[in-house]
Amino acid sequence: MEKQKLQELKILSAKIRKDILEMLEKRGYGHMGGSLSIVELMSVLYGKQLRYDAKNPKWEDRDMIVLSKGHAGPAWYSALAENGFFEREWLFTLNDGGTNLPSHPDRLKTPGVDMTTGSLGQGTSAAAGIATGFRMKGSGQYVYLIVGDGELNEGQCWEAFQYIAHYRLNQCIVIIDENKKQLDGTTEEIMNPFSIADKMKAFGFHTQTVKGNDEEAIDAAIENAKLVKNQAACIVLDSVKGAGVPYFEQLDGNHSVKFNHDEILEANHKAIQDLQKFIEGGAR
Repeated sequence: MEKQKLQELKILSAKIRKDILEMLEKRGYGHMGGSLSIVELMSVLYGKQLRYDAKNPKWEDRDMIVLSKGHAGPAWYSALAENGFFEREWLFTLNDGGTNLPSHPDRLKTPGVDMTTGSLGQGTSAAAGIATGFRMKGSGQYVYLIVGDGELNEGQCWEAFQYIAHYRLNQCIVIIDENKKQLDGTTEEIMNPFSIADKMKAFGFHTQTVKGNDEEAIDAAIENAKLVKNQAACIVLDSVKGAGVPYFEQLDGNHSVKFNHDEILEANHKAIQDLQKFIEGGAR
């Protein structure tokens, strides 16, 4: 990847991360950890890999995203806003009554959202269906299925993966955010996933594992996935819940955060200031 493009992606990542911090503080609470862990992924998708037209969100030849871990909607909303799907001011209506940005994505409300998600596991089946449709019409479109590691507790995920692998639906790129924590604790404590990469390989997927905060590595993995023929493709993100903000990375209960005391507010404000400095410095 050219240095200029990589720098553009890093600036976009900083903007998305800053948006998440600002909109959740405005809301007073929200799904912080799992939104921050997919920031770099969203940056690469919207900054380089995804085919889309922000002025025509229903463009017939667009690629699609299914954010099966729908609670990470704030990361998606920021990526959409930063790339022109709607005004950035919408971000600060998150989960308000009558908003176009509900806590979990809704395809009937938000420009750029093609699949409603939130009930964990169901997005996997939806993405499998979308990829089947792409194949049936002979298009070159991709659907990017983003799944959480805690979400893999849902058996529906594995039924969908078996279908995707059996039919070699390589137009559905499965991306698993292995941030190692879920609502009630670590994934290992609650339902040990053992090696997710080994499981996906056993299911028949061409599987890669990359660092979840490395734009260049994520981009390269997507490029490699697109070269896979006659086999399903999976990318496992070795990520950190709350990524990019040390305070939230180390916070035990960082799945959903309440901005209800000074320490959290101070950490959030410092992170916002640091990100803004990086954005301004990188844009010069």
